[in-house]
Amino acid sequence: MLKILKTRFQQKHRTLSYPDGPVPELPSRFAGRPVFKTGCKAGCSAACMAACPTNAIVCTPEKSLELDTGRCLFCRACERVCPQGVISFSQDHRLASAKRKGLIIDEDTIDTAPARNDIAAVFFHRSLKLRQVSAGGCNACEADSAVLGTPVWDMGRFGIQFVASPRHADGLLITGPVTENMHLALRKTYAAVPDPKIVIAVGACAVSGGPYAGHAEQHNGAASTVPVDLFIPGCPPHPLSILDGLLKFLGKL
Repeated sequence: MLKILKTRFQQKHRTLSYPDGPVPELPSRFAGRPVFKTGCKAGCSAACMAACPTNAIVCTPEKSLELDTGRCLFCRACERVCPQGVISFSQDHRLASAKRKGLIIDEDTIDTAPARNDIAAVFFHRSLKLRQVSAGGCNACEADSAVLGTPVWDMGRFGIQFVASPRHADGLLITGPVTENMHLALRKTYAAVPDPKIVIAVGACAVSGGPYAGHAEQHNGAASTVPVDLFIPGCPPHPLSILDGLLKFLGKL
């Protein structure tokens, strides 16, 4: 016990100062908000569309691009094959949106989409209890959500916590594409949450079905089953992206 206390004392304060302090440094391989450097030029082969595993990219006849970050796996395949260097991925972690269409980025998109929810900002600004539901996820989004409860991220300092029962929750945080076996369970869990309640979809699978979109044994994301109030894309989204989305959702940022 004495060794544990000594070690903990030597570690000192470990919680990030964000959002009052600087944004924590992200690894160089982190793929954040997509950026279009220039418009597609004549002779474009649309290699980015062919390389995208989830059909997240649309190239119009006018050679303008749209990228749906709700479908995007952030694999950077489009960035690697684009012969003109049009598409790149920044280190901007701000990806969340209160509306599904806010996840679609084109060449004219300048700023991030709004993520604030008026009901959440009024009722849950100081205390938000969430029941996490893995609706067929691979555990990547679940892990990056759970890590927010560790001493380093400590989302509890903002009054945000995961609870064991939907009866004790203010809303749901859903991961996974909503498989057929989880469809009814998700509906029942949502019904068990008292009003007013909110729903947060985390990860490409929960937003759009991700790489499983269109498969007969899943339902293309949470919005097919319950009303979604916040979308946080990624595969998986970085803990910083999730925390940023939650704080904006509650009107804390």
